[in-house]
Amino acid sequence: MLARVTTFAIDGVRSRPITVEVDLHAGLPAFTIVGLGDQAVRESRERVRTAIQNSGFAFPQNRVTVNLAPADLRKRGPGFDMAIAVGILAASGQVPIDLLDRIAVYGELALGGELRGVRGALAVAEGTRESGLDALIVPNECAREAMLIGGIAVHGASDMREMASVLAGEPTSSSLPPLAAARAKAREVPDLGDVRGQVQAVYALTTAAAGGHSLLLSGPPGTGKTMLARRLPAILPPLTTNEAIEVTRIHSIAGLHSGGQLMAVRPFRAPHHTISASGLVGGGSTPAPGEATLAHLGVLFLDELAEFARPALEALRQPLEDGRVAIVRGQRSALYPTLTMLVASTNPCPCGYAGQPRCRCGEADIARYQRRLSGPLLDRIDLQVPVERPTAAELVEPSPHDTDAIRAQVLQARERQCARLGDGACNGRMSTAELRRHVRLDSASDAVLHKSYAEGRLSPRGHARVLRVARTIADLRGDDRVAKSDVFAAIRFRQEIGETAEVAA
Repeated sequence: MLARVTTFAIDGVRSRPITVEVDLHAGLPAFTIVGLGDQAVRESRERVRTAIQNSGFAFPQNRVTVNLAPADLRKRGPGFDMAIAVGILAASGQVPIDLLDRIAVYGELALGGELRGVRGALAVAEGTRESGLDALIVPNECAREAMLIGGIAVHGASDMREMASVLAGEPTSSSLPPLAAARAKAREVPDLGDVRGQVQAVYALTTAAAGGHSLLLSGPPGTGKTMLARRLPAILPPLTTNEAIEVTRIHSIAGLHSGGQLMAVRPFRAPHHTISASGLVGGGSTPAPGEATLAHLGVLFLDELAEFARPALEALRQPLEDGRVAIVRGQRSALYPTLTMLVASTNPCPCGYAGQPRCRCGEADIARYQRRLSGPLLDRIDLQVPVERPTAAELVEPSPHDTDAIRAQVLQARERQCARLGDGACNGRMSTAELRRHVRLDSASDAVLHKSYAEGRLSPRGHARVLRVARTIADLRGDDRVAKSDVFAAIRFRQEIGETAEVAA
């Protein structure tokens, strides 16, 4: 007898439907799984056989062949266990087969027949709904997460007996979690009120948050570069429901989020400078999302930027520009989203005190250190800001920065951008066509920008990024018109760290 069960495979940061075909026919007892499964899938034969027997069902004494279709997609992980077991029980007549064409099954089996949670339940629930199925059976451990996706019935089960009861249309004794798609409790975010002085740097931070712009902070050690960067999430707008689902799905697949609640705040990722290129943008022998994808719709903070390996930084250039990265392995391509704000910090020289009497570096050392950051990478960073030591008076005075007031200013600027560009859009991601349509300069502003470009201060890419930043500065002022002062400020933000020339009026 032949039975078909629908399950899902995780492909990149999404799920793809998999049909588990189980065939029983006469012959010497054997159990074969085909369909390009990895080691975890091949080992499922022993888990499934033992779980079926220990749950009080009979494992058929026939030749059992399981096919995971489509056969050209590599299957990874233990999430196929439940579907394989259901297929065997249905093919042998031990569970009803009527509901199998409208229901999906996903999860791992323990040897005693208990169901164990696996990564990616949210993605599987989304795939179930998109495939037009009515219901999904998952382990109780995953049920609350799967219920965050509406439009389908989610059944949690603790073991194979309860799973069989669901397939028979019988109520189960397990207490299922509530259906409410609640947000997880927000983690404690550092407050800008801890910052002393640094008015210009905080303004740059505000501009970056308001427009979704990339930011580079440069200055001597201990001046507060890392402190400032770690306080950026405190002024970012909250995730919308769709954004929260997308971020939660990515982190669920990566095994970084569980508990059945949507993530409440934007991700903030700060990898160590020894990270490899594949760790930063994704890849590896078994493709997995990198830090840029884990920071999707949030912040990717690279502390001590010049200490990162050059191949890793250069690999980041395209994902920053395109908002996604395609990883090709074995003639298959996995697409990972990378819409992230890049925030970085660096010292001006190896010792960090360039331009000060205490600096021990020669000119060659400084030049060599600064060459670690390539021009194409720096050209993709909208705001480049020097961070100076606070004065002695600033260290003891109350902080001039009010996080709530700055956040309100950022939210108002974002609302203006959403009204202009659409929900979830921001100036930092405006296309060339949107720039022409929404950023119109008067003759004085255009003359300033033209002069800066003619003097070689800006590349064509830098020209467009200046317009985006100027539009954000105008939005922070609450003005629909981009003024000459906005263009001046945007050009000054584009000056490379260490450049001392003034922008002429």
